[in-house]
Amino acid sequence: MFSSSFKNIGVGIDIVEISRFNRIPYESNKRFYKKIFTQSEIQYCTKFSDPYKHFAGKFAIKEAVLKSITNNVKMINIVTVHEKSKPGVSIKDLKHYQFVVSLSHEKTIAIAIVLSEKFPK
Repeated sequence: MFSSSFKNIGVGIDIVEISRFNRIPYESNKRFYKKIFTQSEIQYCTKFSDPYKHFAGKFAIKEAVLKSITNNVKMINIVTVHEKSKPGVSIKDLKHYQFVVSLSHEKTIAIAIVLSEKFPK
């Protein structure tokens, strides 16, 4: 039985193989990336010599967000940021959630966990 104090709390976790993005090069698949990632997310990832681990990490965050909330949201509307090397997230046009994000990369995988809290509208 869950305590009623947790009724507005959600948790999501996702793990992504980085090779999934390595197999879809950004330069020849921009349309694919633009369906999932915002322009600022694409700019962030492509500034690195290996952008695919960053794309995988951002994808894992977005999937974890979807698992942590009750609303149906498109991935493009989930916006990830990195401030002082820490990941963060928000949802366009859905301001009644607050998130805590953790992200980690290894050689072949990226994993994200998201805690969400829903506030009354």
